[in-house]
Amino acid sequence: QVQLVESGGGLVQAGGSLRLSCAASGRTFSNYKMSWFRQAPEKEREFVGAISESGSTLSYSDSVKGRFTISRNNAKNTVALQMNNLRPEDTAVYYCAAGTGLGLPPQVHAYDYWGQGTQVTVSS
Repeated sequence: QVQLVESGGGLVQAGGSLRLSCAASGRTFSNYKMSWFRQAPEKEREFVGAISESGSTLSYSDSVKGRFTISRNNAKNTVALQMNNLRPEDTAVYYCAAGTGLGLPPQVHAYDYWGQGTQVTVSS
């Protein structure tokens, strides 16, 4: 089992920045690829980005590419999502997730463990 706890959400104006963090506990963190997803009201959960076990490979959705950056610290068992130039359409609950296997797939079912989520609200 892997336990994940997100933090860092909040209310920010459009154009602003937020940094989300996800703390992991349980099994060996460096064995897991990590991802961020988000879910807006009445919408399906969507892929934001992912990072490989070593941190050497990254993947982002087109909607956040160039604005969001994922990083991880395997010594501290944390993964972060730096969000810059935020837009109202980025408003959602953000989740971190952990999984194993090949690649950095964008599908929800590819990840086995999920945090409880943290709310991000971007005002216009």
